[in-house]
Amino acid sequence: MSQLRRVDVHQHVVPPIWRSALAERGMSSGGWVTPAWSAEEAMAMMDRHGIATGILSVTSPGTVLADDGTGPGLARAVNEYGATLQNDHPQRFGTFASLPLPDVDAALAEVEYSFDVLHADGVVVMSNVGGKYLGHQDFEPLWEELNRRGAVVFVHPAQPPLPLLEGTPAPLADYVFDTTRTALNMALNGVMTRFPAMKVILSHGGGFLPYAAYRFAALTATAVDPDRTAESVIADLKRFYFDTALAASPSALPALLAFAEPGHVLYGTDWPFANERAGSYFNEFLDDYQHFSDGEAEGIERGSAEVLFPRLAH
Repeated sequence: MSQLRRVDVHQHVVPPIWRSALAERGMSSGGWVTPAWSAEEAMAMMDRHGIATGILSVTSPGTVLADDGTGPGLARAVNEYGATLQNDHPQRFGTFASLPLPDVDAALAEVEYSFDVLHADGVVVMSNVGGKYLGHQDFEPLWEELNRRGAVVFVHPAQPPLPLLEGTPAPLADYVFDTTRTALNMALNGVMTRFPAMKVILSHGGGFLPYAAYRFAALTATAVDPDRTAESVIADLKRFYFDTALAASPSALPALLAFAEPGHVLYGTDWPFANERAGSYFNEFLDDYQHFSDGEAEGIERGSAEVLFPRLAH
């Protein structure tokens, strides 16, 4: 693509301080190798794939790497690193600020600093925090504040609290499971009903949520909570936004578009943790898809992101 139009809401940054912190602890993103990253390489990739702007985030395991009190400082450092990139290249980069959960007070302080000082485009949270999913009542004060701000919340999957399958890094299989798990947890615990002003983006097409949403709704109404209707569960699940990173396939895309509300599907790549070869693979599916409704393709590539991030609107 020669014209730079796409807004990539699922693009990662690898701040040097974060890379060093992972290395010092012998950690990785679910068994995935931490790739090289530079602003120049990122913009070159974007130029090759028609991406005008990448909204950068730090991937799993986030910025709380141990129970040693270093999480808030690491979150602040990576957020300031991202803000510098955004200030230097405001039309090429945006930022989702990292939050040092499970410390809700520290996360609230970072929300204030990230929005009011760094002018972040939104926040990123992991799908589970030490095995605690995002519908847990402990996170209510955070949702209240993000809802008050009408914030964009990007949910990135994390390794679920179970052993990895042998020879199978978490991003290959477990991440789609964990995204689905936390989304259902948020919906069934009423987060999406009580806090409708925040916009929550689920990674990777929402895992298998679009495919299984009506199963979740029917079984909730009949076997879990008889006071809820299937329709009310579907309504909550449809409040989510979804990115296309690793999800724009001939089998997944029809289910995603059939389920998502208009304007709720956004372009994503997952670069550089998903390398350029993987990105090209899914871009070809997206470019060749023949069943978009009027304006739907343009909305995925840019229009829907302009609604969530008005500073990018032309």
